Amino acid sequence: MSEHPEEHIGDRLKAVRKRRGLSQRDLSRASGVSLSLISKLEQGQVTGTRAETAHLLARALRVPTTRLLSGDAPTPDEGTADQWAAVRSALNAPPDDLTEEPTTAGVAAALDATEEPFGTVRLADLARLLPSLLRDADALDGTDRRTREVKVRALQLAGWVLTQTHQYAAASDALDRALDTATDRLDATATVNTMCWLLLRQGVFDESRELATRWADDIEPRWSRATPAELSAWGWMLLRVSGAAVRDNRPGEAAYALRMARSAAVAIGREDVAGVDRLRTFGPATVGQHMVEHASVTRRPDKVLALSEGLPVDSLTASNQGRHRLNVADAHARLREHGKAMSIMRDLSRTRPEWLAQQRYARDIVGRVVGRRRSLTPEMREVADAVHLPL
Repeated sequence: MSEHPEEHIGDRLKAVRKRRGLSQRDLSRASGVSLSLISKLEQGQVTGTRAETAHLLARALRVPTTRLLSGDAPTPDEGTADQWAAVRSALNAPPDDLTEEPTTAGVAAALDATEEPFGTVRLADLARLLPSLLRDADALDGTDRRTREVKVRALQLAGWVLTQTHQYAAASDALDRALDTATDRLDATATVNTMCWLLLRQGVFDESRELATRWADDIEPRWSRATPAELSAWGWMLLRVSGAAVRDNRPGEAAYALRMARSAAVAIGREDVAGVDRLRTFGPATVGQHMVEHASVTRRPDKVLALSEGLPVDSLTASNQGRHRLNVADAHARLREHGKAMSIMRDLSRTRPEWLAQQRYARDIVGRVVGRRRSLTPEMREVADAVHLPL
């Protein structure tokens, strides 16, 4: 069944025709279906048609006939999971019988090599790098602190990537193993940070908020001697509390947690990676980005744009930069500044195409803009394709 059962064939026909950049007259010529019938279908004057007619229209529009008749279409994420099959296999398979045993130093160097594709969110490159990295990390012999730290980093990265690509069960497995292997509470907290994000992505706000609250209470540092790494870990837990709370309609709790996170960021004074990797980046810009996010979640587009002024976006991680720009695009779209919204989306489609394709939020933004337009420009069609907006 269609996700929108109130839709009829005319709604679906009009949406696909606009995506193809065709007028009703163009479609009539291409399909052989009368202009009058196409017009009546799109206006809802006729709510059904023969399968033969639907087939002619679908053939001209280059979509399956069932797309017009039922609205069913593959979800945008279908077909992308196979790219990650080797990563999931490396997580779940027994350790390989390796001819040459990996070393802790070698796996650490391989992890360092993932920083560049992670920093530019090149997911396809990470998909190629992770399987051997995970197998080698799993095969490391030894329980010394350094070896365990390397194992944890590999599992944390896998958990982040799998969460980013909506493979939630595999992500949960990787993060559970990372937490079990963690050498200290900072390593453990970095893992819990991604766990909370995973729960947020799944819409399990209450569990995410409770998990983050518990860890924030447990690791709250003594301010007189807190290190940047300790403040960063605590600050991230507070950001997760606030992110879950604002989505769970707990504005007071969200605002308080965000204020406390901001105080930790001010104490650090800069964006800091806690001496480990970019997954742990935290500081004033990260908190500022989450303030923008809160304004976006609570549908205050004017505040989103005001808070965005002067925010040092370049110091954020690439994925957080992208998320911030989606919030700004959403604000412009809500203010019906469609040109500005689509300009941001088009730039993201060219600079972070792999990341953008994974963002359901991006599809929501583009879908709202497209739905308000009588016709689409070539640039709008380009962006709609880039975010895999269903036809």
